[in-house]
Amino acid sequence: MQIVNEEIAHSLKGRDFLMLVDFTKEELHYLINLAIDLKRKQKAGETHHILKGKTLGMIFEKSSTRTRVSFEVGMYQLGGQGLFLSSNDLQIGRGETIWDTAQTLSRYLDGIMIRTFAHRKVVELARGATIPVINGLTDLSHPCQALADFQTIYEKKGTLEGLKMAYIGDGNNMAHSLMMGAAKLGMHMSIATPEGYEPDSDLVKQTKANAAETGSRLVICHDPKEAVADADIIYTDVWASMGQEAEQKERELAFANFQVNDELAKYAKKDFQFMHCLPAHRGEEVSESVIDGAQSIIFDQAENRLHAQKAIMAAIMS
Repeated sequence: MQIVNEEIAHSLKGRDFLMLVDFTKEELHYLINLAIDLKRKQKAGETHHILKGKTLGMIFEKSSTRTRVSFEVGMYQLGGQGLFLSSNDLQIGRGETIWDTAQTLSRYLDGIMIRTFAHRKVVELARGATIPVINGLTDLSHPCQALADFQTIYEKKGTLEGLKMAYIGDGNNMAHSLMMGAAKLGMHMSIATPEGYEPDSDLVKQTKANAAETGSRLVICHDPKEAVADADIIYTDVWASMGQEAEQKERELAFANFQVNDELAKYAKKDFQFMHCLPAHRGEEVSESVIDGAQSIIFDQAENRLHAQKAIMAAIMS
């Protein structure tokens, strides 16, 4: 992985962080490298107040454990302050336009993070804001989690290029972000979903175009065993995401053969590692024996949300 590059550092200042596809391979490597360095500094007790005196507004239309805590703590460790902004406390929850909200907050803050449902809200907020906007999660994309995941894989495997990730489950925002990042970083990825639950076709087309440039492969299939074959990483997510609770029973039937368990894991490489963005439903999308087993790195992922997001904030808000 490349050492700090001043030209890349300059190119990231003031940018929005909406989707991984918006960044080059070199920029993503830079962010991962920065995250690892900030993690080292934090564990060594080295002060790193890169954002001293800066403020991040954190808009939550979807509740969260990891996003809320990691961004707020991250800003504190960087010397700044995070402000929790519930949609119920903002005029945006009473009909004020996203444009007016973006313009107003830009006069008070140095950055905005939003965790919401519709991806268009994040795009509109970024268009209206004159300060960097970070996508904390939408129904289409979860780039902060994916960046933390790639950091975790690099720390565990020592490389990203040429590794194979098998994603089993819903073709949701995590599948989108992981496949976009993998294509940029030269990782191979196989996604196995039930029929009708495939990733967004336009994003698949865009991802395959990026994959052709880096030599990575993206395969979409409906057979978990095919996807997991010789995988270095097995990844899954809940079958029904927030906002899909009414589909729970229907999805349980559709995904019944897509549980990550010991039997499925036999098709992966012996030294595979298991990943999940959390929260998890043990006994549903993954067996307890896998998620709590020796090859599970789910809490390393969770920890790296803090460090990866610190890298994002430091890079675009400094």
